[in-house]
Amino acid sequence: MDDDVDRIQQAWARERPGTPVESIGVITRVWRIGKILNDERRRTLTRLGVDAATLDLLSTLRRAGRPYQLPAGELASLSLVSAGAISQRVARAEQDGLVRRDKAGPDGRSVLVTLTDAGNRLLDRTVDDLLRHEQTLLDALTGTQRDQLTDLLRVLLASLSTRSESTGRSP
Repeated sequence: MDDDVDRIQQAWARERPGTPVESIGVITRVWRIGKILNDERRRTLTRLGVDAATLDLLSTLRRAGRPYQLPAGELASLSLVSAGAISQRVARAEQDGLVRRDKAGPDGRSVLVTLTDAGNRLLDRTVDDLLRHEQTLLDALTGTQRDQLTDLLRVLLASLSTRSESTGRSP
């Protein structure tokens, strides 16, 4: 049961004998799956009335546990974005009343970001719907297959993350 990716891999093997093409079977499929999942998430979040960056910010704060607050630098690190990007996200969310910024530290130069009640309500309205929808995207896999895929992706992500850290690039 060949698919488009198998045909791409076979064509490269035919056209470039000796070129290592084995990665195409994994990387091209992961890339295509990532694109489909990204599009699905974007459409679902649009329907739910929230953008991905805001959801990521609010979710990171919520997962931190009570009092749902983190230093801006830690937020940036956990969100895999730059300090400038997290600053922009926080500013937009603060303007919408979803988070609050407070000065912290002995010199007051640090910033603590706190999830507000409005931000918490937005999460409560959206997260279950989003995750229920995303669960349906995995319906083609059995529970055992999902567990196997989770384990394999964990190994690959850890390897790629370590590689990125050693080269100074974000995963």
